[in-house]
Amino acid sequence: MDALEFHLADPAATARLARRLAPHLKAGDVIALHGGLGAGKTTFARALVSALMGTETEVPSPTYTIVQTYEAPDFPVYHFDLYRLEFPDDVQELGWEDTIDGLALIEWPDKAGDHLPAWRLDLTLQETADGRTARLEPRGEDWQSRLHGI
Repeated sequence: MDALEFHLADPAATARLARRLAPHLKAGDVIALHGGLGAGKTTFARALVSALMGTETEVPSPTYTIVQTYEAPDFPVYHFDLYRLEFPDDVQELGWEDTIDGLALIEWPDKAGDHLPAWRLDLTLQETADGRTARLEPRGEDWQSRLHGI
């Protein structure tokens, strides 16, 4: 499947994209959030977690805890912020292997090195003069049917 691209005029549009994606996710999924500081990764993550929880949920940035866990009705959500990770192998100490039962939402995924699974959804957010762009790049065949109509 080719990548999907969206123009997001403001933070509310970023949140709407997250809410549109939420019903298409399942346990075992990995979403890698790429983009620089201020690109909208946290806005996207907060909206996605709230949509999966089924209610407005406080979603603090996991910058200092590195991982926050949410018990959503259908499956747990593991929100990683790997910005402070010094070495890729450090993800093993975070319970990385235990996230297979839920959704892994990963900010700064490049810090995971070879530990980042090949089957994932890469979401790149980039600031533009009139908002930001979002590029969803599915890696794995079953994403094609699930992302149809996003």
